Amino acid sequence: MILDRFRLDDQVALITGGTRGIGLGIAEAFLQAGAKVIVSSKTPNPTALAHLTGLGFSVDYIAADMEQPDAPDALIVETLKRFGRLDILVNNAGVADHGDTTEFSDARYERLMDINLGSVFRASRAALRPMRQQGAGVILNIGSISGLVSNIPQRQAAYNASKAAVHMLTKSLASDYAAENIRVNAIAPGYIRTDMTAGGLDDPAMSAVWKEMTPLPFVGDPADIATAALYLCSRASRYVTGEVLVVDGGYTIR
Repeated sequence: MILDRFRLDDQVALITGGTRGIGLGIAEAFLQAGAKVIVSSKTPNPTALAHLTGLGFSVDYIAADMEQPDAPDALIVETLKRFGRLDILVNNAGVADHGDTTEFSDARYERLMDINLGSVFRASRAALRPMRQQGAGVILNIGSISGLVSNIPQRQAAYNASKAAVHMLTKSLASDYAAENIRVNAIAPGYIRTDMTAGGLDDPAMSAVWKEMTPLPFVGDPADIATAALYLCSRASRYVTGEVLVVDGGYTIR
């Protein structure tokens, strides 16, 4: 059955930044598809975990501050300790920081790049080791349309650069490990209603621009990204690697 290809039965999936927004939406979709899910975040979010268990699912949680260089390795080690394997890694943890480049300090730049790019590199590096031993695996990186276009009106050169780098990292890893049956893809979300975008979407001036630039007449929600993630992490996309799937309501087509 074609729909069976979307199942993730008994697959072990680790989702960073998995206790809110897009990450939480992906966790719920993966659980519904039969995966064993571990979510991580800097601090626990009991409400999010209660939401998932309230739906009848069992979910594991591992605290991990992805700003710390040793966190990604420790996260993979703990996942393997609990489940003995890792089939899917979703690199979702990230931060947004906007501002005029002339006033953007080195500290802000370095923190942004280290979380948005450095932690993705380190987590992918750590996950590739067991995936290579298993002979298969999937890595999904959450990029952004900001890695493809310079979206307005906010000034965010550093953020845009970090997401563009994530897209290139995705393609490079896909090329390097395809022969070992490890697929690496990314999703580039547009404006999705989450805690991260709430400030802009609730700002009349900024949201007016965002909505005007987006052809579809509504704002996306985490489920729109979660369904794309399910496709890219399941056998439904078994012949897809190195792709950046844009889910943006048409923002980047104009």
